[in-house]
Amino acid sequence: MLILLGMVVFSVLTARNLSAYVKENLTVTLMLAEDMTGPEAKVLCNNLKKRPYINHLTYISKEQALKEQTEAMGTDPSEFLGANPFVASIELQMKADYANTDSLKRITKELKRNEQVTDITYPQDLMDSVNHNLQKINFVLLVLAVLLTCVSFSLINNTVRLGMYARRFTIHTMKLVGASWSFIRRPFLSKALGTGLLAAVIANAALASGIYALYTYEPGVLTIITWDVMAITAGAVFLFGIIITLLCAFFSVNRFLKMKAGDLYKI
Repeated sequence: MLILLGMVVFSVLTARNLSAYVKENLTVTLMLAEDMTGPEAKVLCNNLKKRPYINHLTYISKEQALKEQTEAMGTDPSEFLGANPFVASIELQMKADYANTDSLKRITKELKRNEQVTDITYPQDLMDSVNHNLQKINFVLLVLAVLLTCVSFSLINNTVRLGMYARRFTIHTMKLVGASWSFIRRPFLSKALGTGLLAAVIANAALASGIYALYTYEPGVLTIITWDVMAITAGAVFLFGIIITLLCAFFSVNRFLKMKAGDLYKI
């Protein structure tokens, strides 16, 4: 169950990174005026770099655009047109928080105030589709995480209660000799803590093996599966393992501590 819970946490964090990666790789293109000079374009680029929503930008001069199109088409358009038909442009990659329709409308309106910017284009349909699909994925993963947490707690609780049931008379005997409830609970909680830690170590080892296998198959996944993701996943597995087993042990012991001797034979 801890492996499954770890996989859900890992999937949620990876989906968040994937969402940011996709959003930050969507390109917003600024078409510049034909008479804009190189120094003016450099000043504009420096100003854009200061904007909080810009993650990265690339300036493409008229000459570079002509060269790229010549290589793509296999012929030089300027030879039969008599002039370079392309204009300079700036390609922007936005920060993930700003790569949505509402923010881009506001940003586009702001950028168009510059007279040297003639047009702004970006894949709005693709952006809307990406945001919509990622929201659905995050919702499904959240529901799955809640369900798995409930199932895990139920299964682990039943397992712990069976162990406590086998030792219910030992608990009662300790009560008879005057042991306090906290003294009786202590060894059971210590054992539960050890069990939770051991289970978490095994679960993390299994998850680490899966991540390593995925890395050997496709090394590029490290752009999405970061060290932060792995550390948070491992921490969450340890947290789930410790808290669930401790809570289950605590409530199970208390249940038998509250019972009278006669009740122990009826369950």
